Amino acid sequence: MKLPLSARVGRIKPSPTLAVTARAQELRRAGRDVIGLGAGEPDFDTPEHIKQAAIDAIREGFTKYTAAEGILELRQAIADKFRRDNGIEYATDQIIVSVGGKHSLFNLFEAVLNPDDEVVIPAPYWVSYPAMALLADAEPVIVSAGADQGFKLRPEQLQGAIDDSTRLFVLNSPSNPTGAAYTRAELEALAEVLREYPRVLICTDDMYEHIYWGDEPFTSFLTAAPDLYERTITVNGVSKAYSMTGWRIGYAGGPAPIIGAMRKIQSQSTSNPCAIAQRAALAALTGDQTCVVKMNRAFKERHDYLVAALNDIPGFSCLPGAGTFYAFPDVSGAIEDLPDISGDIQFAEFLLEKAEVAVVPGSAFGAPGHVRLSFACSLETLETAVGRIRIALA
Repeated sequence: MKLPLSARVGRIKPSPTLAVTARAQELRRAGRDVIGLGAGEPDFDTPEHIKQAAIDAIREGFTKYTAAEGILELRQAIADKFRRDNGIEYATDQIIVSVGGKHSLFNLFEAVLNPDDEVVIPAPYWVSYPAMALLADAEPVIVSAGADQGFKLRPEQLQGAIDDSTRLFVLNSPSNPTGAAYTRAELEALAEVLREYPRVLICTDDMYEHIYWGDEPFTSFLTAAPDLYERTITVNGVSKAYSMTGWRIGYAGGPAPIIGAMRKIQSQSTSNPCAIAQRAALAALTGDQTCVVKMNRAFKERHDYLVAALNDIPGFSCLPGAGTFYAFPDVSGAIEDLPDISGDIQFAEFLLEKAEVAVVPGSAFGAPGHVRLSFACSLETLETAVGRIRIALA
């Protein structure tokens, strides 16, 4: 007998990045030497002082429930971080700590969206944005921003996408999957459009803020448009910058009524994030930041190598990024040269089978004809992966 499921679960698909990682692991268990360039997970260990804070928390018995929105000390540290790094002032009741940045985003979508609301999402996009909109019974409105415009949304495109049903605009900078980052001037131009639509909320996902090497300092949306304070929610976390993916701590700052609604939803779902991980995140935000600089330097070196190496492969065209640890080449030329391959999904499967290199198809990010490669691994691993791709295509 087929058991009935909710209509909402039928609207979405499993995360393709997790699916690629699982497939690579499956092949490794079968004895294949697969290089996984699918998952967005730094290869660095969590810095020692952060791990020690977690160990101390366990030894001190800090293993009980906390406030659903996170411990006060961590929320204060997050408020201090926003003030120090972004010039944004939040009180502690305007901060929520969640089970990863994804959880903060999910809470936000559930808190502000109603059936038939629309969410404007530039493509390429992080795979979970459209799914979260659908789970909230809203409609994702995808606006393509291709390589010809540096993978960045233009003001006139945003203007054209907004209508009476638009409730939320989602911006991710630096971007997963492209590495593109908006300049202050570009953010100000988008803000000029948004000022015309007071009903539209802005969600800025700054998860890769500290994995960044752009020509000018990183600018968060609200830093560029402080007058939109009452309509902007800023999401961030410790996963990427501090190599703490498995610790599952993300956070958001925003208007108190919206954060309060997110807190209410979280109190009925997960309750508090892991108490021990919260203490580790506190150490990350308040401790020595040398580890962040060191990891960022390594990511930049890998970026420079990989972009140049990919552009040297026939049929590949890869724009340099300003941050993150992803390269997002256009591989349509390579696909055309393979008579039995049609599309980036089959191309990714080809690379997995023939080159034993796992990548994520660009279709998962709303950009067919591309693939995403994570360079959150050693230079040696990247060199081996590129060599395998060359041989497979030859």
